[in-house]
Amino acid sequence: MARVLIVGAGLTGSLSASLLRRELSNKLQIVVWDKARGAGGRMSTSRSPHDPNCMADLGAQYITVTPYYAEKHQSFHEEMLSHGILKPLLSSVEGMVQKEKGICNYVASQGTSSIVKHYLADSDVFYNRHVTHINLKEGKLEVCSISTPSEMFDAVVLTMPVPQILQLQGHIETLISESQRQQLEAASYSSRFALALFYEAGTQIGVPWAMKYIADNPCIRFISIDNKKRSLESPEVGPSIVVHTTVQFGVENMHKDKEEVELLILDQLQQVLPGLPKSISTKCHKWRYSQVIKSVLNCPGQMMLNGQPLLVCGGDGFTHSNFDGCTESALTILDVFKCHF
Repeated sequence: MARVLIVGAGLTGSLSASLLRRELSNKLQIVVWDKARGAGGRMSTSRSPHDPNCMADLGAQYITVTPYYAEKHQSFHEEMLSHGILKPLLSSVEGMVQKEKGICNYVASQGTSSIVKHYLADSDVFYNRHVTHINLKEGKLEVCSISTPSEMFDAVVLTMPVPQILQLQGHIETLISESQRQQLEAASYSSRFALALFYEAGTQIGVPWAMKYIADNPCIRFISIDNKKRSLESPEVGPSIVVHTTVQFGVENMHKDKEEVELLILDQLQQVLPGLPKSISTKCHKWRYSQVIKSVLNCPGQMMLNGQPLLVCGGDGFTHSNFDGCTESALTILDVFKCHF
């Protein structure tokens, strides 16, 4: 049985693990590594240190499905809905512009990380595994990570952002051809910050909307009253607010400490929402690779870096940054494995 490592416990990595396990369970042993302390990737959900029921999505806020993908990926959407992981977004969103008719929006009742955790349910997942080197050794791939011994695998799937793939060292540097390197280097991402504010139970956030896009602020682009977004307002659980910054603010402040940036965001937030109550805790996150601006050209879904042993990379950097983009990538990765094994 071939031992397969998937690097990245975000949506593409978790869905790839689930698909490979379902389709090739008699041929593959799947292991997932992630450098973070938990699952989610850019579908990260944070919880208040004072109340685990008070949640805030720091990455993806809701799932948008176009008519095209509603048909193409129907089974994936129905699975999420049937398990109660997704439900229709019923809350008001101020400033949202739907560019296409027939679009459906969904929200994750228990946070967007619950989508990833669903797909990882039967996988062997190890966190705090920051991969640094990949080498060829005795017909296998030796994968080295910080603070843990290297391990050998028959195949490896890389699902982290494309710039992080290019930062890997070892034999992988020579496995990537010059033309592939040029393709990978052309991919680009936006950068931004996300700030979550957690409040005591009973706190009132006096706005009529659940989410709002801000058009005229140099710092803040989006605000979500997170519990209201999920239609889970309760007097026993404090509300939470999530703020996403503009891309330009992210570019200008990416080099700064999160603590310094948090003060800048809070100052702007008070101007956008004057009289906002004081939170009991906050969490600021730096998204260096937030959303794909330009995907890798001529590699729809994945890029094979080596055939034997198999080394392939995928993720939204090879498609586009949403649920269906990651699903497309995972499906192409599955096709590669079906042909290979």
